[in-house]
Amino acid sequence: MNTRLSAILTLFLTALLPVETSAHHSFASEFDINKPVELEGVVTRMEWSNPHAWVHIEVTTGEGEKQQWMVEGGAPNALVRRGWNRNSLPSGTPIKVLGYRARDGSFRANGTNITLPDGSQLFVGSSGAGAPTQ
Repeated sequence: MNTRLSAILTLFLTALLPVETSAHHSFASEFDINKPVELEGVVTRMEWSNPHAWVHIEVTTGEGEKQQWMVEGGAPNALVRRGWNRNSLPSGTPIKVLGYRARDGSFRANGTNITLPDGSQLFVGSSGAGAPTQ
């Protein structure tokens, strides 16, 4: 009887714990393969969060307007396997990003490649359903 009561109590308490949910999506549901973008800007921060990492950059347009872009990448674990680390994109780093624009026209993109000031490249792309192949 104690085992059964303990199991029920554990199940009940587990159900009460706060659960972080984040919706994972396919590439095609949020980004448009027919809208490639090339961005040049400065990293303002790098977000290592699941299910996707995000690179935040400030882009200055030809007219001098400053835009805050969010570039979605692969999962942090996938980026680490590709050679990334938490110091790969420090704030203030000028970068060039190739990717695909968000369907809603916001300043968001799904990144494929990032070029660093020395010319080296980092593959940032995710491999969700509908994502372009390399």
